[in-house]
Amino acid sequence: MSDHGGDERIGIDELLEQVRSGLDRIEPRAAHEAYETGEALLVDTRYAALRERDGLIPGALVVERNELEWRLDPRGSHRAPEATGHDLLVVVLCNEGYASSLAAESLRRLGLHRATDVIGGFQAWKAAGLPVLLPTSAS
Repeated sequence: MSDHGGDERIGIDELLEQVRSGLDRIEPRAAHEAYETGEALLVDTRYAALRERDGLIPGALVVERNELEWRLDPRGSHRAPEATGHDLLVVVLCNEGYASSLAAESLRRLGLHRATDVIGGFQAWKAAGLPVLLPTSAS
């Protein structure tokens, strides 16, 4: 057994707690308001099956989680046009607000120092009665 100065390993719950302690997480209504006023870029990282099942947030940039860092890095060659600079307030949403915390932390490590996520994710957004474009059923 090696000693690396104490806490060698942590579980996902501890990691999530550590990550969230460094984020200014926001409620769905505050995220919507920040988007409406042009202050924030909403980024939906839910996978396609969830978007098809539950709908889309109007105006949100859809970026699959495995592409997030490449699409949001303001200095990256594969960045989305919306990735305008490191001062951008990026608000990440996943389905329930867990993976989005880790995603926001990753963006912060790229220098997007205002990156955060929505408490409760898309499900909390929808429950708050905020705008959702419902999927059209093919009939």
